[in-house]
Amino acid sequence: MSAIDRPSGQQTKTYESAFMKACRREPVPHTPVWFMRQAGRSLPEYLKAREGIPMLESCMRPELVTEITLQPVRRHKVDAAIYFSDIVVPLKAIGLDLDIKPGVGPVVAEPVRTRADLARLRDLTPDDVWYVTEAMGLLTAELGQTPLIGFAGAPFTLASYLVEGGPSRNHEHTKAMMYGDPQLWADLLDRLADITAAFLKVQIEAGASAVQLFDSWVGALSPADYRRSVQPASAKVFDAVAGYGVPRIHFGVGTGELLGAMGEAGADVVGVDWRVPLDEAARRVGPGKALQGNLDPAVLFAPPSAVEAKADEVLAAAAGLEGHVFNLGHGVLPSMDPDALSRLVAYVHERTAG
Repeated sequence: MSAIDRPSGQQTKTYESAFMKACRREPVPHTPVWFMRQAGRSLPEYLKAREGIPMLESCMRPELVTEITLQPVRRHKVDAAIYFSDIVVPLKAIGLDLDIKPGVGPVVAEPVRTRADLARLRDLTPDDVWYVTEAMGLLTAELGQTPLIGFAGAPFTLASYLVEGGPSRNHEHTKAMMYGDPQLWADLLDRLADITAAFLKVQIEAGASAVQLFDSWVGALSPADYRRSVQPASAKVFDAVAGYGVPRIHFGVGTGELLGAMGEAGADVVGVDWRVPLDEAARRVGPGKALQGNLDPAVLFAPPSAVEAKADEVLAAAAGLEGHVFNLGHGVLPSMDPDALSRLVAYVHERTAG
């Protein structure tokens, strides 16, 4: 029996929602829609709420997190909320010296490159992220039957930030460790898997109805390297939260060649970027998984008729799937017209109703 057949606690009130049904590969009243980065810079109300407040500080204010998370649900009528945070929050919470610099991204003051550096990666406790528990409580009370998705960065992507010291185009230091000191690499990912699993557990126990593991940079790897050097850590994360009875989603960018291996890591739903049609993605992932995706975000800058035509292509490719959650193939772009997103939600709901 699948873990997601056993709801408990806060999650029971969202169990019959379209989003949760799609994740379980059950018939739905309409194709559910939500967007990665739906709470963010595309919304004027977000910019106003966060004015003058640094990103990491924003993630640690429960009332602000609640407001920002709810904004796209109110505006777009999406089928799920996703918790407003950043993938480096748990690393900051365990005491690492890092910051999110505008226009750059996460920057780590002292990169992790030696065995001695591993000692800085201590266990994450619920007290370290008390603000997450508080915000989740506020959110689940507001959202009612609308599911709240918790999330975390996958071990590989977190490791890349830590080893490189920030975003990287080629991941030179990351791959040098992976190939040159495979035991140190394995130990680093194992520690990060424990931290990530602990962070997801906090979110689920506070009321998250589903969780998504973001592996933003994993598309830089070959399938063989992924299976050997990354999949075990991601699988450890998914296994750690399997008993909670919530859907587990796995997403990475540029992962067309990795979809089969990512499916093997243990998620219930595999996210697909816009480069691979969903029917082909289903063949690569194999049976027993729902899919999420996968409209090219840039399409939203085209006229409404073109957006609808491309949305129809996504829906047609998903027609034979047992479970489909409509999303973009990557995050909402900051300059995107929010009205285009609202129209897209309404269009997908209308086209798939019944």
